[in-house]
Amino acid sequence: MAIDYDKLMAWPFEDVRHRYTQRDTMLYALGIGLGADPVDETELRFVYEKSLLALPTLPVVLGGPGMWIRNPATGVDAVRLVHGEQSVVLHAVPAPEGEVIGRTRITGIVDKGADKGALIYTERDVTDAATGKLIATLGSTTFCRANGGFGGPTGPVKPVHPIPEGAPALTEDRATLPSAALIYRLSGDYNPLHAEPAIGRAAGFERPILHGLCTFGIAGWAITKRLCDGDPSRLASIETRFSSPVYPGETIRTEMWADGKTVSFRARVVERDVVVLNNGRATLR
Repeated sequence: MAIDYDKLMAWPFEDVRHRYTQRDTMLYALGIGLGADPVDETELRFVYEKSLLALPTLPVVLGGPGMWIRNPATGVDAVRLVHGEQSVVLHAVPAPEGEVIGRTRITGIVDKGADKGALIYTERDVTDAATGKLIATLGSTTFCRANGGFGGPTGPVKPVHPIPEGAPALTEDRATLPSAALIYRLSGDYNPLHAEPAIGRAAGFERPILHGLCTFGIAGWAITKRLCDGDPSRLASIETRFSSPVYPGETIRTEMWADGKTVSFRARVVERDVVVLNNGRATLR
């Protein structure tokens, strides 16, 4: 199985029209753990229909192209790929309900060499279907571990944002539920790796793992809560690398360093002291 560079760069994505409701917005927030404290009114705004707000990371579950990369015609070994990086740039505050159009494109493919894998960079614009207004631009890096050495370009590779030395200025802990992956998957990612114990073990994990984008959303809310006073309109962008899986039921600690409107961050599992998100960068309005 090998990647055909020109064919994959020209992959014919179709526009995805996606109507979502207030229920979907609340379910996404519940999936990343908001509402755990029933008297926390800051979080209640995202999980209760009275004056409902959408989390700034909601676009990650809107207008997606599905598991297109599992199509054998891509030449990618889908069994051995992992989600490497994710970014969201917010051009507007997501509405708590509406209809959007997702337009996905491949922006780059990097051949790291035989036995070193390949990187596929994709972008997705999420626009309001009624007005055409751009809501968010999402970037994703897929690490295809079994597909290096196909003769493609060796760069450019996205630069890594450095984490400051020393102790973080702020931390925020979020205890996840043992059922967290089963809740989060209802927002659209039905990969059985997050539900079936046998598939988790076959992939080398002791049990099903949490979605990386769930951990991403947890970090996004930690930054919004601690540095934006819980106001989702103040988060302008967020990006990070996925460095290790999380097991549902573990506690995720987001560590933050603020420098003006730039926030460096990472996240670790407290129980195992393992960094699960790294080289994170967010910008504030």
